[in-house]
Amino acid sequence: MNENRILVAMSGGVDSAVSALLCARECKAAGVTMKLHCDGMESACCTDEDIASARAVCERLGISHEVCDFSGRFREQVILPFVEAYENGRTPNPCIECNRNLKFAALFEHAAENGFSHVATGHYARITRDGSSRFLLRRALDPEKDQSYVLYTLTQARLAKIRFPLGELCKSEVRELARRAGFSAADRPESQDICFVKRESYAEFIERFRGKQYPEGDFVSADGRVLGRHRGIIRYTVGQRKGLGIALGAPAYVCAVNTADNTVLLGEERDLYQKTLTAHRINLIAADRLDAPLRVQARVRYRQAAQPATAWQVDEDTLRVEFDEPQRAITQGQAVVLYDDDVVIGGGVIE
Repeated sequence: MNENRILVAMSGGVDSAVSALLCARECKAAGVTMKLHCDGMESACCTDEDIASARAVCERLGISHEVCDFSGRFREQVILPFVEAYENGRTPNPCIECNRNLKFAALFEHAAENGFSHVATGHYARITRDGSSRFLLRRALDPEKDQSYVLYTLTQARLAKIRFPLGELCKSEVRELARRAGFSAADRPESQDICFVKRESYAEFIERFRGKQYPEGDFVSADGRVLGRHRGIIRYTVGQRKGLGIALGAPAYVCAVNTADNTVLLGEERDLYQKTLTAHRINLIAADRLDAPLRVQARVRYRQAAQPATAWQVDEDTLRVEFDEPQRAITQGQAVVLYDDDVVIGGGVIE
């Protein structure tokens, strides 16, 4: 056993439980559960059941467990930007912001203050080094579970201190390890949606969070015709077809959400396709910067297969990406993540 001390982020689920198991076999480990409740938000994540499940795993492993209350930071740096994005016609990915600001920021600070050398999580991804000792973020071996897309904000300094014990495993192997260890979390169902919105729609959550209703407005066509009335812009995102509550005689899709005049632009599916995008808030992992146009594979949403494209860096905080073929529903607020085979080059927020 080496002398590294690893703080394992534990959500109460099977992935973090097995991460703790693997870390405890190799070095001195301790578990931590982030309390992320938001005042008045009953649907916020990290329930008492989650905490109890994580604590039970740590007791079985003979390692310590603590709960860190990051509720205020979670509210300000994850939930509030999520709400503001929808209010501004954007479609955010709060998991990326949670990784950026909580798991790999607040938790790192807590680990350093308490003498831990590394932080481990249950993410499915891998970290290696290239010939120049640069840390590389790679896809997980299990393509169905790969989470590299939501980890593109990691820096070299963070990657040096992170462990992803599940990166080489398939989900079935993880569950089997949990069963052999006697963890009750072995068969806990996975969370498939945003953790703090569980029993309501995004719009209902936002209205409850803000304590207000959002005004109706017009559905409009590209030539300015009014097609009907919408129920508040927070209910719509680019590419959406269902839930429009309007009959036009042909399938209609949301093509844009315009906050300036409180309108939602509708069009045909063919109107959703485009080849180029601009991204800001960029972070590069495999290089310090892109000095020349680079052939990449790019993803503009979590579950999308990577698509061939060319990317180039316009300035210190701007990327341009041109796809070989038009892509459907490139959406403001989502992330574009660039790959070279299984290596994450970097990414940014689509503008």
